[in-house]
Amino acid sequence: MDKLIITAAMIGAEVTRQDHPGIPVTPEEIAEAAYECYNAGASIIHLHVRKPDGTPTQDVAIFKVAMGLIKEKCNVIVQVSTGGAVGMSPEERIAPVQLRPEMATLTAGSVNFGEDVFLNSPQDVELFALMMKEYGVKPEIEIFDTGMIATAIRLAKRDILLSPLHFDMVMGVPGGIPGTPRNLLNLVESLPEKATWTVAGIGRTELPLGVIAIILGGHVRVGFEDNIYYSRGVLADSNAQLVARIARMSREMGREVASPDEARKILGITE
Repeated sequence: MDKLIITAAMIGAEVTRQDHPGIPVTPEEIAEAAYECYNAGASIIHLHVRKPDGTPTQDVAIFKVAMGLIKEKCNVIVQVSTGGAVGMSPEERIAPVQLRPEMATLTAGSVNFGEDVFLNSPQDVELFALMMKEYGVKPEIEIFDTGMIATAIRLAKRDILLSPLHFDMVMGVPGGIPGTPRNLLNLVESLPEKATWTVAGIGRTELPLGVIAIILGGHVRVGFEDNIYYSRGVLADSNAQLVARIARMSREMGREVASPDEARKILGITE
């Protein structure tokens, strides 16, 4: 079994300082939070950025500053979000890929997202995949329901997505696949051979699904984008606290945690 890759999703597009006062907003705050997560065991930083007033943005200039500050502090894999925020145009969302990060997210279809719709037309999914291929960016294929795996497999058969494929099972979003053990097993059993996978459990599903992923040989995403609580009704102190808990639990279960360079090898990333 490979070592555990922990992804820290520290910001997202929805959580505000009214929800959690510790959400990092400025590039400097983002870089410091990333360094803390790295020290706690994270090897991937899933990156969103914000404007100075805290609203989400896909501004390439802000991504560039944040990525540079993170890289000054540690050798983590930076994975930019192309999800952005609901309602952003495809052109806005894909823009940070031109910075040639090591990874970027690729959502493989549309999904109801709470009271909104997260639109990803087949044409846009293919365009995003082709741009990542052009810029040498490793896609993390975001899955909100089983049919999205089939979409990714079709793109792989056309060499638009290159093996080995890496998936992120985003579970528990209202409108997407519920975050149950049975659903996670179904998703994992639907993956193509040699694929790697991470689970991102939303809200209270984050910890139980993370533990199951450790047992099954998958990888785990934690952080304020997905869950701001450490336990029922108790806010987590920091993103790093959530990372440290998963790292500790994995080690106690006999599975070591991957360094960034070990994660690159597992995922087939070359710098």
